[in-house]
Amino acid sequence: MDESLKYKLALSLIPNIGDILAKRLVAYCGSAEAIFREKKSMLEKIPGIGTSKINDIINQHVFDRVEEEMIFIEKNNIIPIFYLDSEYPKRLIHCEDSPILLYFKGNANLNAEKMISIVGTREATDYGKRICEKLISDLAPHNVTIVSGLAYGIDIYAHKAALENNLPTLCTLAHGLDKIYPSIHKSVAIKMLENGGWLTHFTSKTIPDRENFPSRNRIVAGISDATIVIESKLNGGSLITADIANSYSRDVFAFPGRVDDICSEGCNMIIKNNKAALIQSAADLVFALGWENEENRKAPQQKKLFIELNVTEECLVNIIRAKETITIDDLCLVSKLPMSKVSATLLTLEFSGVVKSLPGKIYRMN
Repeated sequence: MDESLKYKLALSLIPNIGDILAKRLVAYCGSAEAIFREKKSMLEKIPGIGTSKINDIINQHVFDRVEEEMIFIEKNNIIPIFYLDSEYPKRLIHCEDSPILLYFKGNANLNAEKMISIVGTREATDYGKRICEKLISDLAPHNVTIVSGLAYGIDIYAHKAALENNLPTLCTLAHGLDKIYPSIHKSVAIKMLENGGWLTHFTSKTIPDRENFPSRNRIVAGISDATIVIESKLNGGSLITADIANSYSRDVFAFPGRVDDICSEGCNMIIKNNKAALIQSAADLVFALGWENEENRKAPQQKKLFIELNVTEECLVNIIRAKETITIDDLCLVSKLPMSKVSATLLTLEFSGVVKSLPGKIYRMN
């Protein structure tokens, strides 16, 4: 097993050092291993780290737990994925608070071309179940990877429908991979290992405490092109996922319901407040995500050998080329141009084959 893994594990286990600070430590020190070999005087210069956190690093008490976890990983064929590894989900890496270390079991492609997350109430009605099953059935020709949380209600319906339609399906868990919660869904989870998998950022022996679920929802929201909400109460946990997806500049869609239906109040609210786009079918989703012209998009796009760019186009192209990938929001900040002008210019550049639009309103050179 990779010797550097123990330092990556140790970094993820240090108390009160979250994912953002952990990434900052790696950036300053060069690697997870270098953090534990760094002098105290140097650690003190890193912004955001205090004495207690430095002492936790220097004391290295977490390494006893690390050895235990490494044995579990090897014994159970778990794939640990550090945020700097090439296998780490590319969509998730753009999220500032994404976990520094993931644990994966299965055969799913975490960087599949098309991935959507489906969330909703645990107390799904027949309407919600029917909508969920039809949505996934109609998406089958597009070979979409379906992500959800294995919970009661919409989650488990989504996983089952994906399996029935031979679509890869990934469950994100709020605990370690030494258990499945709820246990009644274990048989479905095992089937998912044949075409999909299990993903978490929690180590083994972590129980599914209530506070773990919002943390888990970061992965649900960040790993996909879009999040779809199918039935939710006003205080439903799926609305947390929708909020996180919005904060990541990801597309959010919701199916509307009757105005007097408690299980649709959450969906109706986020549609009304422009936090989600209304969809009624898979065709609406396919159109919104630009999947309807796949054959045309797959055909090689002939670029002009020489393209004359105006001042605004040249400005944006230079920024994108320097950044490799960049969100439209950051483009506005760097270029100091209004959103309307940036959006219109990007559309022209995309039609000309100069830039390419990626999920999450991210752009790169074509």
